[in-house]
Amino acid sequence: MLTTLLMAQDVAVQAGEEMVTEVMTEAAVAEMSLWDMACKGGWIMIVLALLSVVCFYIFFERLAALHKAGKDDPLFMERIRDYIHTGDIKSAVNYCRMTNTPSARMIEKGISRMGRPATDVQAAIENAGNLEVAKLERHLPVMATIASGAPMIGFLGTVTGMVQAFWEMANAGNNIDITLLSSGIYQAMITTVGGLVVGIAAMFAYNYLVGKVDNIVNEMEAKTLAFMDFVN
Repeated sequence: MLTTLLMAQDVAVQAGEEMVTEVMTEAAVAEMSLWDMACKGGWIMIVLALLSVVCFYIFFERLAALHKAGKDDPLFMERIRDYIHTGDIKSAVNYCRMTNTPSARMIEKGISRMGRPATDVQAAIENAGNLEVAKLERHLPVMATIASGAPMIGFLGTVTGMVQAFWEMANAGNNIDITLLSSGIYQAMITTVGGLVVGIAAMFAYNYLVGKVDNIVNEMEAKTLAFMDFVN
């Protein structure tokens, strides 16, 4: 009797282990990778992928450019002041060209106008500064467009996916099956997620770059005021 009970217990344990193994296997099969999820989104996901590539390229390209533009000699204005006070204008111009930053190019333009009225010098510096700011903000409007446009493209995929799901439902008649609707619903949900992910990433990247541009512009304005004090 005891042997029979032990055998029954072993059979029950083995059956339980087989059931757990089967459930785990089915769960592993049912898992969806990110690639499979992206493929379910349809052609809209290709557009979003291209926008994300453009966004990342602009971000890293601008990040390197702004890092280079923000590197400046902390004693730059002191040396320019010494050159101006000693009348060594040529050395001041050469030092600006050697530094080769937006602030240095702007100050170089002001040095080249020295001897003219202060308003002409300041106007030349402001014009050069506007050109430098435009260079710093290059491609940023494209990133802002991606940040606002990617979610809209995702919503477009949502609408087209729902239209596809209802079209398949209408053609199915009385033989409606959830599998008929799955492709359209997948596209509707996944494109929404994809558009939001790309848009949110682009928005944070854009705001970060704008903040760095603002810091550089503030430094340029401070050096402009210091240079005008030297001139006056």
